[in-house]
Amino acid sequence: MHERVSSLRQQFQADFTKIAQSKDVEEIKVKYLGKKGPIQQLMQDLRNVSAEDRPLMGKLINELKEEITHLCEKGLEGLSQAEEAQKLQEEKIDVTFPGRTHFLGKKHPVYLLMDEVLSIFKGMGFSVHYGPDIDSDYYNYEGLNFPKNHPARDMQDTFYLTPDMLLRSHTSNTQLRIMEAHKPPLRVVMPGTVYRNEDISARSHVFFHQVEGMYIDKHVTFADLFATMHEFWSKLFKTDVVTRFRPSYFPFVEPGLEVDIKCTSCQGSGCRLCKHTGWLEVVGAGMIHPEVLKNGGIDPEVYSGFAWGFGIERLALLLYGITDIRAFTQNDLKLLQQF
Repeated sequence: MHERVSSLRQQFQADFTKIAQSKDVEEIKVKYLGKKGPIQQLMQDLRNVSAEDRPLMGKLINELKEEITHLCEKGLEGLSQAEEAQKLQEEKIDVTFPGRTHFLGKKHPVYLLMDEVLSIFKGMGFSVHYGPDIDSDYYNYEGLNFPKNHPARDMQDTFYLTPDMLLRSHTSNTQLRIMEAHKPPLRVVMPGTVYRNEDISARSHVFFHQVEGMYIDKHVTFADLFATMHEFWSKLFKTDVVTRFRPSYFPFVEPGLEVDIKCTSCQGSGCRLCKHTGWLEVVGAGMIHPEVLKNGGIDPEVYSGFAWGFGIERLALLLYGITDIRAFTQNDLKLLQQF
C-alpha cells in the first residue's frame, strides 16, 4: 500500500508537469480525485489493510489527496490568470483611435417614389390594397378579358409555374379580388412587384414595380378619369402639368388610352428626356370593360369605372434623370446614396 501511494504521487507529478491550459487542470483533477480515480480506489482498499497499519495508510492517502488538491488549485489559479492576461492583451482597445462611422440605412429610391405616389393617392381618397405575387391564370388574365390564346397575352411574356399558376405580369390581378370582396363605390390603388419574361435592357427588366388604380361608382365617366390623372401628375411634379390623351388598346378597358404629360424638362420644346417629342408617356388607362365588371360581380348596367397603371421604375427614370433601368437593381452605393 505504501509503495502504491508513492508510485501514484510520482505518476501525478509527471502528469502535472505536462499541464499547459486551465482545462488540463480540471481533467487531471477528475482523473486522480474522481469517483473512479486511483485515490478513491486506495480508500476502498484500506479495508484489506491490517487494523494496526490502517491509520498510517489512511494518513498517507489523505496527505496525497490534499497535495493533489492543493497543486491543482494553485495550478488552476496561475493558468487562469495567465490566460486572462493574454486575452486582455489580444482584445485591448486603443481608446485614442478615432471611432467608426455607422451609417443609417435608407429606403431604396424606387420605394421612396412608391411611398410618394401612394401618399398622393391616399390624399385623393384612395385606399391601398395588395395582391399576391403568385396568382392563377384567371385573376391575371382570363377574368380581365384575356381569353386563352388571345394575342394580347403576347404583350406580356409570362413566367408560368404550372399550367394555371404564374408570377403576376401586372398588379391588375388584384382588381377582381377587390370587386369580389367589396361593393361599389371603390376607389383603390394596388402597388406591388410584377414579373415578365423579357430581355433585360436599359428600358426593361424581368421584374419591376407597378401601381394600378381603379375607381368604380355610379355615373363614372371619362371626365372623372381625366380629372384624376391631371390632379395626380400635377401633385407629383409639383406644377400644373399639361396632359394629353391618346387612344390605345388594353383588353381590360374599353375604350383604352395612353396618358402623356408635357415634358417637365423642356416644357414641350423637345429634349433628350422626351426624345425631342415634347411629351412624356406616363400611364395606360381607360374605362373598365363591362365584362371585367361582370366577372367581379358588379352590374355594368348600374356601375361604371376607370382604371390605370404605370411602372414605378419608368417614372423614376423621368424624375431622377437616370438613363438605365438596371441601375435600380445593381446596388451601386454611389447612386443609392444620392437619395
